[in-house]
Amino acid sequence: MRMSDLVTQTILELLNNQNGSAEIRRNELAETLGCVPSQINYVLTSRFTPEHGYIVESRRGGGGYIRITRVRLNRSSAIMHLVNSVGDSLDYPTARAILGNLQEQGYLGEQTAGAMAAAMWDRCYAGLPPATRNALRANLLKQMLLSLL
Repeated sequence: MRMSDLVTQTILELLNNQNGSAEIRRNELAETLGCVPSQINYVLTSRFTPEHGYIVESRRGGGGYIRITRVRLNRSSAIMHLVNSVGDSLDYPTARAILGNLQEQGYLGEQTAGAMAAAMWDRCYAGLPPATRNALRANLLKQMLLSLL
C-alpha cells in the first residue's frame, strides 16, 4: 500500500470513529505512520478537499492541530453547494472527484454518475483550447447538477 493511501485510510478511520470530525497533530501522525509531515499535507490538500466533501481547518504553533470535518448535507443542499463552488472553469480530475463524492454519499446512482463523468472527459472537448474546454465543462456540470434538483 502506498504511503498516501495509508495516511488517507488512517484519517478516514479517525473520522468514522469520531462521528465525522477529527483533530490530528501532523507531526504525531507522521511519526506514528513512519512518514514525513509533508506527506500528511499532501494527502490533506489532495484528498480531503471541499470537492471531496471535507472541511480542513488548521491552527499553527506549539499546540497546533488540524481539524478535518466530513460535510453532511441533504441532497438538494449538497448539489447547490457544488453548483455554487464549481466556478467558471473545471478540469476533468476535479469533475470526477465531485461526481465520485456525490455517488459515495448516495446522491447519484452509478449509471448517472458514469454518464455524467463520460460527458466531462477531455476527449469530448478534443478540438477546443484548454481554457474553453474547462469553461464548457464547468457550465455543463452545473446544468446537469441543477437538473437533478
